[in-house]
Amino acid sequence: MARAALAVARAAERAAGPGPGPGLGLGPGRARLVLLPPAGEPAERGGRAGGGSAPVEPGRVAPERGRPAEWREAVAAAAGALQAGGLVAVPTDTVYGVACLAQDSAAVRSIYSLKGRNGSKPLAICLGDVERLYRYCHVNVPDQLLRDLLPGPVTLVLERSEELNKDLNPFTSLVGVRIPDHPFMRDLARACSGPLALTSANISSQGSTLTVLEFQDLWPQLSLVVDGGPIGDIQSPECRLGSTVVDLSVSGKFSIIRPGCALTPTVEILKKKYGLVPESS
Repeated sequence: MARAALAVARAAERAAGPGPGPGLGLGPGRARLVLLPPAGEPAERGGRAGGGSAPVEPGRVAPERGRPAEWREAVAAAAGALQAGGLVAVPTDTVYGVACLAQDSAAVRSIYSLKGRNGSKPLAICLGDVERLYRYCHVNVPDQLLRDLLPGPVTLVLERSEELNKDLNPFTSLVGVRIPDHPFMRDLARACSGPLALTSANISSQGSTLTVLEFQDLWPQLSLVVDGGPIGDIQSPECRLGSTVVDLSVSGKFSIIRPGCALTPTVEILKKKYGLVPESS
């Protein structure tokens, strides 16, 4: 772990710009690197499949008793960078991602530019809790179904509501929703007043990344890089599959858009517990 941190620090020094600033400079006086400490035990426990987490008032950080000071500072730094219109690299429960405020049209355009992404490919939104999903989506499945899959490595595609930024995926009436099963991402999403736009930290068509060093070419264009350490086994191709993407916008049916890393348990829940059928049926 110490070797990995040293390698990241040296890479940051190589990429650093001329101006001093807080943290490790990753670009011309703009970006910073934050090393994420262990989360500790939060006051409330989230988790998969109806973990019973209490709703948190949007725009406020969730209760963080038990989180170390460095953790809270990392959340505050990331939230501040996002509120300023920046792009932030973040660890998730699947691969590293890049986030911005979904309601900030200029920031959304910056993500597409960063990735060299086709403008017709949609971005998912990221939230901290299932309760907030109802503001941005029209839900036609049982609440417990949502809680059986979220938080977790699944993206649920639903009908978007009028609350969502019209410049985000203007070509579709649908939106993918992520609630990663990662304490930093949930704390960060709760610290922001609106949803995050979230995509993988890589150039489009290139492989997903499991360490911050794997996307260091993007660092100069980011406001902040949050280093949560390696995600999973970096030697395993299965760890780079990303989330399972499932369309639930048609009542009583589901459609797998991307198999991802959680296909089998997701389909089992949808079919056996809730009686949904594949849309092609």
